[in-house]
Amino acid sequence: MIETVDLTKKYGDFVALDSLDLKLEQGDLFGFIGPNGAGKTTTIRILATLLAPTWGEAYVCGYSVHTHPREIRRAIGYMPDVFGVYDDMRVREYLEFFAAAYRITGPERRRVADRSLELVDLGSKRDELVTSLSRGMTQRLGLARVLLHDPQVLLLDEPASGLDPRARIEMRNLLKRLQAMGKTILVSSHILPELADICNRVGIIEYGRLLACGGVRELLAGLRTSPALRFRVADDPGPAADLLASCHEAATVAVRDGEILVTLAPGVPDPAPLVARLVAAGHRLVGLREEEINLETAFLELTRGSLAKPADA
Repeated sequence: MIETVDLTKKYGDFVALDSLDLKLEQGDLFGFIGPNGAGKTTTIRILATLLAPTWGEAYVCGYSVHTHPREIRRAIGYMPDVFGVYDDMRVREYLEFFAAAYRITGPERRRVADRSLELVDLGSKRDELVTSLSRGMTQRLGLARVLLHDPQVLLLDEPASGLDPRARIEMRNLLKRLQAMGKTILVSSHILPELADICNRVGIIEYGRLLACGGVRELLAGLRTSPALRFRVADDPGPAADLLASCHEAATVAVRDGEILVTLAPGVPDPAPLVARLVAAGHRLVGLREEEINLETAFLELTRGSLAKPADA
């Protein structure tokens, strides 16, 4: 449904998007992750045919952004991170206005508007002024707008930006519902735990370069090459950490949040030798658990150089 090949966007000497190769299948809910300025919005705008790439190719529903922009616009629903609403309109009137822009006419226009409102759980607000809606409801109204023409592909740029926890949960459930309807969804967001919960695939991008892409579980499994464990001792963790750092079974040792984070050396199957060393040295071990790797830790691991731009970028 979406494919990019060597997709690149430059502004003078600045490379906003660097040879992006990406492929999404029908029904994918794809989370696009990256720090500010990473290239997420640039990618989405190119796919929406609002921005021309410097070179490379992008296809949406089999259509090229270079040669068939009209067909792509009919097939997609694009929701930018910031969009305007007409405050003096009522909710249903607002949607009927945009339905007319999609050339939906007659009684069908109202049916389509009402259907979109029900889909995003705003049916009870159809006669309210747009200006009376909360931030979360306004975001859902924006999503209702892009669903009016029943697009196959949704391009959502930070749809949960600025939402409170309840509104984020509602947005997450709505995205799951749309995926179950067979929509292909590309969503960018900084709310990493929620992306891990709803997306079947994710991509991590930094300085226009795609650093990792794939299923969430597969991506996380690929980052964890050796077991990592958290030790908690009853006394000061500093001396215990120094002791563990001297053991060849430990690849890395660090004190974090009052616990000792240890990555086992390759070939070491379990922490038994380290536990024995701690006990023999008189340290009382009160806790031992495996360090979980999640989308947030994967993001931090892969984008470790985000504060200093690569010299060749």
